[in-house]
Amino acid sequence: MGSSEPARTRATQDVYEGLPPGMRTIVDEFAHHLATVEDRSAHTVRAYVGDVVSLLGHAAGSGCSRLGDMDIAELRGWLAEQRAHGAARTSMARRAASARALTAWAHRAGHLEHDVGAQLASPRAHRTLPGVLRADQAGALVTSPARTGPAEAGGEPPAPVELRDRLVLEMLYATGTRVSELCGLDLSDLDRARRLVRVLGKGNRERSVPFGVPAEQALDAYLRLARPALATGDSGQALLLGARGGRLQPTIARRIVADYARAAQLPHTTPHGLRHSAATHLLEGGADLRSVQELLGHASLATTQIYTHVSVERLRAAYRQAHPRA
Repeated sequence: MGSSEPARTRATQDVYEGLPPGMRTIVDEFAHHLATVEDRSAHTVRAYVGDVVSLLGHAAGSGCSRLGDMDIAELRGWLAEQRAHGAARTSMARRAASARALTAWAHRAGHLEHDVGAQLASPRAHRTLPGVLRADQAGALVTSPARTGPAEAGGEPPAPVELRDRLVLEMLYATGTRVSELCGLDLSDLDRARRLVRVLGKGNRERSVPFGVPAEQALDAYLRLARPALATGDSGQALLLGARGGRLQPTIARRIVADYARAAQLPHTTPHGLRHSAATHLLEGGADLRSVQELLGHASLATTQIYTHVSVERLRAAYRQAHPRA
């Protein structure tokens, strides 16, 4: 694994270095394919390659000296070993997907005579329903930082970071964007005339997402009063800035959400929790599933459908609490 490859844990590196030379070559070629041909994110490449190194380490320990020695029994044995060590179902499902991706690629590339992973079934991942805020709780959270209007007579105007925090909260809830997408926004991504923001999502898929009047007001106040005060010569075109003028980092945005939720005496909330809340409230308000899928940037409608279950669960809870014959 050269210096151009994604960083890996020490444990994964140790297993990699213990593989037969031919298997190490397979790992490097597979990582290159994921990163350059399939254009997977560095996080995905790191996860898939870590799984593949683990799989090949298991196979080598069972007597396989090259990839062609591996069969479906080796794949299943590896997954059984992972399960025995306490891997969660979601991790098991991803590891099975990693194994299938490896063998499918290796078959196409001529490293395997047959795609031995094609028969490998995925453990069904347990999908927990995401926690969401009620609409009134979300409203209390996004309005908890400084007001975006003029200060009261004799009062101090809001600090620049407070106006920025208000925009962070408003935009996360208004657009349902991922925190990395929000922090990656540039000034040129704004279409203020139409109240749209251009978002670059997973797989470099671009989408346009509308935002409402409260978010527009927070944006106007931030651009007029806060960003000029925060900006430095190194700020570039970044929309959201940190206290030192650099692009706001997702870790800081997560802290902003958690701190304001705690201050407002709300349940612990994350940026992804606001995304869940936005999707649920859209569906409860009558939005169709396809529109919510487009807004959230989900590649598959099945991912969006979990929010219909959230809405049903909330309906059931309300029914049990309010109906006299529940």
